[in-house]
Amino acid sequence: NNAAIFGTLALGPFEDIEVAEWDRLMAVNVKGPWLCTKAASPVMRKQGYGKIINIASGTLFKGSPNLLHYVSSKGAVLAMTRSLSRELGGDGICVNTIAPGLTMSENVLNSDEHMAYRDANADTRALKRLQTPDDLIGALIFLSSPDSDFMTGQCMVVDGGSANN
Repeated sequence: NNAAIFGTLALGPFEDIEVAEWDRLMAVNVKGPWLCTKAASPVMRKQGYGKIINIASGTLFKGSPNLLHYVSSKGAVLAMTRSLSRELGGDGICVNTIAPGLTMSENVLNSDEHMAYRDANADTRALKRLQTPDDLIGALIFLSSPDSDFMTGQCMVVDGGSANN
């Protein structure tokens, strides 16, 4: 579940966020993963096994100024993961979350506003480099494999050690 609005967001104080923008962000970032889970869970329940992997953000552990709607939506994804893991666990379905740091996705690379924070963000990491989408593949493979069959309701932070600073 990787539905999200981020790279196209304008940064600004929470008082300046329009209600329509807040609602649009929640509709995609929170409602999207819920609807995907709702659509996939009947098949997973029937087979007695499944893996649901949500994508949150490492920023929910640190907070970020000027992105209240985004950070709040990703906090909701983690809360949803924890609740769904309890609700679906009896059916053999694992629900986990990956929380990446600022990732050099196409939208981020095309956003002057987000790119302005790129180097400062990399400086907060234990691993002092930019994060690429490929950095998430190992965690994704692990969470989708049988190796994680006894892991549910968890959040793997994959951000180069930024959230622990």
